Amino acid sequence: DDARALARALGDRIVGGATALPPFAGVPLPIKDLLPVAGQPVTFGSMGAPEGPAAQSEPVATAFVDAGFILCGRTNAPEFGSVTVTENTRFGATRNPWDTSCTPGGSSGGAAASVASGMFAAAHAGDGGGSIRIPASCCGLVGHKPSRGRVADTVPGWSGLTTEGVLTRTVADSAAILDVISHPDPLAWWSPPGKERPFAEEVGAHPGRLRVVVNTVSALGVEVAPEAVAAVDHAASLLESLGHHVTRLDADLFDPVDLGHFLHVMQAGFADHLDIDPADMEPHNQVSCAAGRALDSLTFASSLATLQRMTRVLLARFDDEFDLLVTPTMAIEPPPVGLLAQVHAQPDFPPMEIISMAAFTAVFNITGQPAVSLPLHVSPSGLPVGVQIVAGAFRDAQLIRVAAQLEAADPWIHRFPAYT
Repeated sequence: DDARALARALGDRIVGGATALPPFAGVPLPIKDLLPVAGQPVTFGSMGAPEGPAAQSEPVATAFVDAGFILCGRTNAPEFGSVTVTENTRFGATRNPWDTSCTPGGSSGGAAASVASGMFAAAHAGDGGGSIRIPASCCGLVGHKPSRGRVADTVPGWSGLTTEGVLTRTVADSAAILDVISHPDPLAWWSPPGKERPFAEEVGAHPGRLRVVVNTVSALGVEVAPEAVAAVDHAASLLESLGHHVTRLDADLFDPVDLGHFLHVMQAGFADHLDIDPADMEPHNQVSCAAGRALDSLTFASSLATLQRMTRVLLARFDDEFDLLVTPTMAIEPPPVGLLAQVHAQPDFPPMEIISMAAFTAVFNITGQPAVSLPLHVSPSGLPVGVQIVAGAFRDAQLIRVAAQLEAADPWIHRFPAYT
């Protein structure tokens, strides 16, 4: 009702001759159900969610409203965004419009399904370990995870590992929306350098000849599916044809030892849901919450310090050795719906499919680098297969230039799920 009232009021303004309208005036936009918006319920996908509407909006929600978007509806997410498939006990499973027997990924799977199905042109999404990029890969969308701090949060989730963004069908849409949600936040603990010009103007701008390194080997030891490799090989060929210098890297940049430190920070984030009784959480989140509450402060501080040291080493390689990294977004194609049952059956260790979906994405939440999944490939099964491109620290503009260059070289805008 609120959305319809806002749309009618906007129509009346336009009929009345109003011209000073915000850039996305009237565009409907759903919000992922992990983000508080004043006046809307926020369930976190949990049976134990607080009753009643949220009292205060997160900054990104305010930015959407200021840009003219009409917020209408909430999109499904796994409880607390803790797994890579969008299934929860409260609302059930979200399905992939390309093949409804498959998952749309997670945790922004409801957002991805809403865009891929044609319900919306764009949808709010968030990313703590791949939750924008993984659904983008599963659903044939553009999923740009902005640099850490680029989009303001009241308190950055998981000590800065999470970030907010959108899922769209084109690089231009992603860039234009990033422009309106990425204002500097002088109240934040950290804020990235300002942009030189609007991100929308980077679309079509020549990126120059860049050093690109390609990797299809996971340090976690997961087997990478042939179609994921084929997608990366296709992207590498395109980049080479566009004049970039492309080389291969036969080892992942990620040190698996750091995964334990990542989990410490993530579990502490789950434990922060103090207003939700752990007894009302799903089994895997009960385990994570208990682990987070049992974590001593020295171990937590040590884990954060270790991740920061690792970040310095990895980011230096981008400056010294290459400009861009290209990997699979996921090591597998979208798995079937129903993985949550396996997660609940063994709540202290996720199924291999969950690990394989995030094996290439989570490290860049640690480093805070901008990364995007592009729908450059379709498997013989008819499912989209994304390619992840990662730029150096705060180089969102460079990433947008290259993503737009690839989109122009091999457009995907004509691809839709068969029934749409």
